[in-house]
Amino acid sequence: MNWVFETQRLLLKPILESDLNALHYIFINPYVRKYLCDDNIFSLKQVEEMLVESQKLFNEKKFGLWFIHTKDEKEIIGFVGLWYFFDETQPQLVYALLPEATKKGYATEAAGKILEHCFDELGYQYLFASCDQPNLESKKVAERIGMREVEEKIVDGKPLLFFKVEGCRKSTV
Repeated sequence: MNWVFETQRLLLKPILESDLNALHYIFINPYVRKYLCDDNIFSLKQVEEMLVESQKLFNEKKFGLWFIHTKDEKEIIGFVGLWYFFDETQPQLVYALLPEATKKGYATEAAGKILEHCFDELGYQYLFASCDQPNLESKKVAERIGMREVEEKIVDGKPLLFFKVEGCRKSTV
């Protein structure tokens, strides 16, 4: 099945195992690491394991990680997807943008497309996302796509904010 999605300015393409170096580049970027990775540098092996898991998730559950490509420049500016973080029964929304792609609405546009997929194709009734409490940009993205803050808790000594959005499936009438 083809899991390539299109928005006004972006193409979202499933990340393949052959995309290892491009995804690793995003994960080791200091801007991305700061909030998404608790400032840890992921090894090539760790990212490879994530790609294997993402492919498994696409095959079994119709979701995983997508690269965010700009249509005009045709460059990879980050990724978006659904991922399990805290032993949840349902995955969370996740995204990361390289610093030069921030403050342009790309994260909101990509995340909105994934929400559509969750509600229209996967039949989810709700979706959660979380971010480090100081990550104001991620908080703004969550709010722009209709999420509301539902909880703050300390995880591994760090304050995390949890957001939730409720949705419904497209009418089949």
